Amino acid sequence: MLTHKQRALLLFIHERMTEMGVPPSFDEMKDALGLKSKSGIHRLITGLEERGFLKRMPHRARALEVLRLPEDQPQPGYRQNLLAGGMQAGLRDPSERYQAPRGVPAVQNDNQLPLVGRIAAGLPIEAIEQTENHVDVPSHLFGRGDHYVLEVDGDSMIEAGIHDGDLVVIERGEIAHNGEIVVALVDGHEVTLKRWRKHENFVALEPANSRFETRVLEPGRVSVQGRLRGLMRSYH
Repeated sequence: MLTHKQRALLLFIHERMTEMGVPPSFDEMKDALGLKSKSGIHRLITGLEERGFLKRMPHRARALEVLRLPEDQPQPGYRQNLLAGGMQAGLRDPSERYQAPRGVPAVQNDNQLPLVGRIAAGLPIEAIEQTENHVDVPSHLFGRGDHYVLEVDGDSMIEAGIHDGDLVVIERGEIAHNGEIVVALVDGHEVTLKRWRKHENFVALEPANSRFETRVLEPGRVSVQGRLRGLMRSYH
């Protein structure tokens, strides 16, 4: 299952290659999807590669090959509608702000929570990927309220005992106390797991790894999407 932005990027690349014979530049992809940095495009392309939709050609600049398209690909004119902020084929407006997952599928029993995607505990990711999977969670890891599970991607919180591949239980909410580990939304599209410190004039997102630097942001650029309530780990 593709995220909305993965799907938008794939179709944008396909239409540009059909029209021009070459893929768009990273700047063109960034502008088309309304992202603020090219790092988000790199992550989207990696996700499309992992799912078998796209292939990067080695040793060639801007060389991409579309291997397949979504089964419900849109009609011609998709790119113009996307750039105009349209909603063709179920794609979100590129300016739409990310919201923590809502309306997730009903759980099958009281100890199951929805696994709604991956979250960066390193460099921020573009968005959380929504799925319909559920995982069994011990009841002592969550209480009353709305909870969901995310898979950790990265090691910037390793000194807090949070490792790459761990599953974290998140309580949805928009308020956090200083020192709590939260799901933070930055600039409306970057999502990351960090320790929250709110000051009068700025917000600090602190890693728990000496190799990473604290990110200091204006309060209006960052918001809380949920608080860490539990952690699960599998040993292989």
